[in-house]
Amino acid sequence: MVHSEHNKMTVGVVYGGKSGEHEVSLQTAFAVISAFDFDKYEIIPFFISKQGSWARGNRLTSPPASIDELKLGGSAEETKDALNLVFGRLYGTEGELDVMFPLLHGTNGEDGTIQGLFEMADIPYVGAGVLPSAAGMDKVVMKKLFAQAGLPQCEFAYFNHVQWKRSSHDLIVGMEDQLGYPMFVKPANLGSSVGISKARNRDELVQAVEFAFRYDIKVIVEEFVDAREVEVSVLGNEEAIASVPGEIVSSSEYYDYAAKYIDGQSQMLIPAPLDEEEADRVREAALQAFRAIEGNGITRADFFIRRSDGALLINEVNTMPGFTPFSMYPLLWRETGVSYKALLDRMIELALERYALKQALNYENGNR
Repeated sequence: MVHSEHNKMTVGVVYGGKSGEHEVSLQTAFAVISAFDFDKYEIIPFFISKQGSWARGNRLTSPPASIDELKLGGSAEETKDALNLVFGRLYGTEGELDVMFPLLHGTNGEDGTIQGLFEMADIPYVGAGVLPSAAGMDKVVMKKLFAQAGLPQCEFAYFNHVQWKRSSHDLIVGMEDQLGYPMFVKPANLGSSVGISKARNRDELVQAVEFAFRYDIKVIVEEFVDAREVEVSVLGNEEAIASVPGEIVSSSEYYDYAAKYIDGQSQMLIPAPLDEEEADRVREAALQAFRAIEGNGITRADFFIRRSDGALLINEVNTMPGFTPFSMYPLLWRETGVSYKALLDRMIELALERYALKQALNYENGNR
């Protein structure tokens, strides 16, 4: 299934997007495309603007010179051309693409929507499928699945904007009783710590909820846990493996957007200073969390280790983690013995394996 005339695999890389994490996606795309082995792959860039239009770039046979090279214009005609290439198989043409590599963070990127588009287009794609992407994006659904799997986690409450308008006072009193101050307030569906606030009193809680509602129609509120923050990278389909754990020592009061992407002061301790038994416990819990969301491809699992008693609590999973060479996900694999280039190769292999398995099922059921 290699469509390049040079006997290389053709990878469509999709980046940008309409979410608040558009710029992060561009950084990730530049890093990933630059790291590809161009002796093995040719890259076709697909840029989605902040308005949602698509543009297809020229086939890349060498790394881009800068991020600006990846910011493509997208007229209605160009959007049509780009999508025609993605959906080529449905028109009976083999098309140029062997696999799609989505590098979209946040809404319409890691929430199952673009993954559903690739499923409809009958094309292999890198990373998590529709269900784990959607479950991993919605923090409330995710936490319900963790609870079902028996994974310990911090106390939380959630509500939508209609419930908040109707009964904010009752919700506030309930959260004060259940969670106590301080609390963390988050949009239910967003990544990269966008829209998160820490509320120390009732006024701050109201402000934090109103702020979170600017990003989503559902809000989750969590108790504060005085804890170390530990992360594990997971890679695989049915038989996934876990990396060594790493620890985040945040430059900020908590690991917010600025601490992640802007000030550069947060420390990543890789491997995390844990004894062997603790490290194994975290890695096993990461695989449990991966299975709880029916994960495949890649996922980063984030944990709290509570300082008071050493309890391990699952915080969240991220099915489309940051992927520059300086991001936690690839750094954990590097420490585990898998280089950035080898990781990209493996992710594409997993995408093709999953696609082949589904195709075999379709064939057996007489759909081919």
